[in-house]
Amino acid sequence: MTEYKTIEFTADGRLAYLKLNRPERLNALSDELESEIRTALLEFDLDDDLWVLIIHGEGRAFCAGLDVKEHSSFSFGADDATRKAKALEAVRSGHVGGAQHLRGTGGEGWLGRTANYKPVIAAVHGYVLGGGAHLAAECDLIVAAEDARFAISETTTGMSGSRTWAKIKTFMPSKLASEMLITGRRIKAEELHRLGLVNRLVPAGEHLKAAEELAREVLKAPPLATRDAVRVTRKQWVPIATALDEQMQLSRLDLTEDFREAGRAFAEKRLPNFQAR
Repeated sequence: MTEYKTIEFTADGRLAYLKLNRPERLNALSDELESEIRTALLEFDLDDDLWVLIIHGEGRAFCAGLDVKEHSSFSFGADDATRKAKALEAVRSGHVGGAQHLRGTGGEGWLGRTANYKPVIAAVHGYVLGGGAHLAAECDLIVAAEDARFAISETTTGMSGSRTWAKIKTFMPSKLASEMLITGRRIKAEELHRLGLVNRLVPAGEHLKAAEELAREVLKAPPLATRDAVRVTRKQWVPIATALDEQMQLSRLDLTEDFREAGRAFAEKRLPNFQAR
């Protein structure tokens, strides 16, 4: 297997594990972490010996979203040329995450287009925010600890969370999904389990064990049939996410004053003063 710095990618028979491993940053997505996740997902997809994947996080959280200090999507106060230069520098270092955010993902995100459409289970706890909620929402099944909190937190940073909303809405057609997008409010896993986004709700600390039990249940089924089911369910959200991705690239909220103000306020630990500009 490939050697990684910010994740651990391991296997036990047919079951693979992808662990986000930046606990000191609550597994927030840096360019390097995002790039390594994409590489590991491809490695899993193309390995004929691996049939099911569990994605989980080390430490106190699954993923707290994009790392505003280290991800090249964030350069508060910088002009567009500077942000593009920072993304290019990340690409030359082998980390494509920032550049993908600049050009959009085509709505296919992490898992919308694969070679084999193998089942992926998210085992989440603690913070499941922004990019973390995006990743979890794309997974085919979600097991959540009772302490998990989900949020489309892009909204609170002045960015668009529309693609995450598209995936959540597909499996939880509720006005609560709209509230998550409009406000960025954090929602308890218990509420999302009640509304159908979360498959299993378990006591804190038991999410990985429960995900393994669910994975063993999946592994009992004929693998080609499960992959066809995965393909069908993922294709539900790809078209709408693609359309929203195109609109997001046109709106360029990352160039607004409110986006920069959100970043400054976060760094300075104060309330933001938005101007709708």
